[in-house]
Amino acid sequence: MNLEKLTRIGCIALGVVGVIFLAIVFASGDDSIKMAAASGNYGAITPIIILSQIILLIAIIVTLIFSLRGIAKDKAKMKNALKSAGLFLVVVIIAFLFSSGVETPMRDGKVLSAFNSKLVGTGIRVFYILSIIAIGLMVLPGIKNSIKK
Repeated sequence: MNLEKLTRIGCIALGVVGVIFLAIVFASGDDSIKMAAASGNYGAITPIIILSQIILLIAIIVTLIFSLRGIAKDKAKMKNALKSAGLFLVVVIIAFLFSSGVETPMRDGKVLSAFNSKLVGTGIRVFYILSIIAIGLMVLPGIKNSIKK
């Protein structure tokens, strides 16, 4: 059997399992699911959640395998990927250096450590830096074109 047939059979099997789980939820009814959930029993919903997590995991693994395989086949793609990863690492390091961490009490009574607070700040700063770079890369060519005309 080739890969296309296996993929098709797998997709059909996962679809059938999903439809069966959906039928179980519909057969249970809203009221009984709400009553069971109030007592901590999520039996009707749990199989659908687990199935969706399995499908997501399969999609991530397949995407990573084929992406890395495609990058590994071409030296130019590998070089560009390593440059991009290096630049991303530089952005993360810069954001980490500019972040400050302060112990913060949380709503549930726990305390967010200074280092974890610094990591949160780093993530926010990375988002801002990458957003600014993306906007700049979209706007600058437009400005160049309008100046040339």
